[in-house]
Amino acid sequence: MKNVMVCVTQQKTCDRLIKYGHDYLSEDDDDELFIIHVAYHEFNFLGKSREGEALEYLYEKALEYGANLTVVKSDNVLGTLVDLINKNNITHVVLGQSGDRQSNNNIIKKLENKIKGKAELIVIP
Repeated sequence: MKNVMVCVTQQKTCDRLIKYGHDYLSEDDDDELFIIHVAYHEFNFLGKSREGEALEYLYEKALEYGANLTVVKSDNVLGTLVDLINKNNITHVVLGQSGDRQSNNNIIKKLENKIKGKAELIVIP
C-alpha cells in the first residue's frame, strides 16, 4: 500500500506534481493520494486576489485524481508537513525542486532529514 503526499503551492504548474503523484500509485485499491498546501499565517491563504480561484483549482484537481485535499495555515510549515506525514501514514512525498537542494537551510533538505526512514522523498525538477 502506498500513501503519496503531493506538496503544492498556489501555482497551476503544480498539476505536474499531482499527476506524478497519481501516476506513482500502483493499481492497489488501498493506495491513497493526498494533495497538501501549507501557507504561512502572515501570507494570504493561496495568493493575493485569487484565493478562491486557487482553492477551486486545487479542489478540482483533487476530484480529478481522486485525492484527499488539505489546505492549512501554519507558522511552522516543516513541522506541519511532518505531522501530516505521520498522521496519514505517508510512504512517499512528492514536491517540486526549489533553490539549492544541498544547502542545509533548504526546506527540502530539512524535510528529507525529518522523514528519513519513514517516507521516501521524491523531488521533481
